[in-house]
Amino acid sequence: MELEQQKVQQQNKAFIVFILGTLAAFAPLSIDMYLPAFPILTNEFHTSASMIQLSLTFFLLGASLGQLFTGPLSDVFGRRKPLLIGLSIYAVTSLLCVFTDSIELFILLRLIQGLAGSAGMVISRATIVRDLYSGKEMTKFFSLLALVNGMAPILAPIIGAQLLKFFPWQAVFITLTIIGAVIFAFVLWGLKETLPVEERSQGGFLQTLNTFRQLLTNLHFMGYVLSFGFVAAAMFAYISGSSFVIQYVYGASADTFSIVFAINGIGIVIASQVTGKLSESIEEKTLLLAGVFMSFTGGLSLLLLILLRVELMFILPSLFLTVSSVGVVNTTSFSLALQNNRNIAGSASALLGVMSLLVGAIVAPLVGVAGEDTAVPMGIVICISSFGAVLSYFFLVRSRKLA
Repeated sequence: MELEQQKVQQQNKAFIVFILGTLAAFAPLSIDMYLPAFPILTNEFHTSASMIQLSLTFFLLGASLGQLFTGPLSDVFGRRKPLLIGLSIYAVTSLLCVFTDSIELFILLRLIQGLAGSAGMVISRATIVRDLYSGKEMTKFFSLLALVNGMAPILAPIIGAQLLKFFPWQAVFITLTIIGAVIFAFVLWGLKETLPVEERSQGGFLQTLNTFRQLLTNLHFMGYVLSFGFVAAAMFAYISGSSFVIQYVYGASADTFSIVFAINGIGIVIASQVTGKLSESIEEKTLLLAGVFMSFTGGLSLLLLILLRVELMFILPSLFLTVSSVGVVNTTSFSLALQNNRNIAGSASALLGVMSLLVGAIVAPLVGVAGEDTAVPMGIVICISSFGAVLSYFFLVRSRKLA
């Protein structure tokens, strides 16, 4: 009997990991799947590379701002209601993107898509993970979540590239519409509420502002936020610039780009799984430091190799190291930051997500400022961002030890 119960619990856990992993993957799905279409969209909308990258910026801006609302709302109303509303709006907006022929309208729709998709991103971290787990168990669960979440950047650009072989760019957003509708059904019928009424926040808007103030003035918490935020900025600089850099600067095909992108996505998955395993015997802060240095080492070597004008094959290891570090930093920083914030997990999770997407929105257009024919801006942004993560760790994460 106990064995059967354990099997049922394991099946439920697998289902939860799948659902939450897919929800957390809304950002990479919404971004990575249309990356191979950047050159096509430039011609389709008769605009510049920077304007197309602006559609990425506005999606990230919407996703970051949306989390400031959906995170606290999930602390007040529970996890399911805000999640279901966000998923429905996401699916509708994705469909509307199919019918636009204006770059301005397309950018606006991407902003709304980001606002709606933020519900899945922030609540997937607060739901179940912080509600039901703590300490090293939460770190291990985050590593499982990253395993599913990590499949998105692996599969999304490949799916996007294959769709573009047979269909116009609109097929990408039709696919996102279907994904949004399917996940809505899974959440509606398969995901129970995990935040009891008695544990919900009762303070309203003023309490929400006070909660954010409390978190923003917690230097230790902000150390985790900024460490992950800067590493995420390096990744978003890569995401924003790699399509043009690999296809235009280095002359590779869309298929080659999608393969390179997928390999780097595999690096995130491997890094997150190794981190989850190592957390059983190594302190999580030590693992976070290792991830931060992985990012900086990759970013610095990437910039130097770009300046030396080496061939594509020689810069790929640096890109792999930089992107893979996200798997380490994401897993450890989220676990450490949420461990002491159970009752305000939605708000804490929102700030973590906001910082990563907000810096992504800032750096995305910077990568294209020098045009489509150089990789130098991408290298500079990645290097500076990863160095910011190092500074955040030593001045904030270690502040408690130094005090």
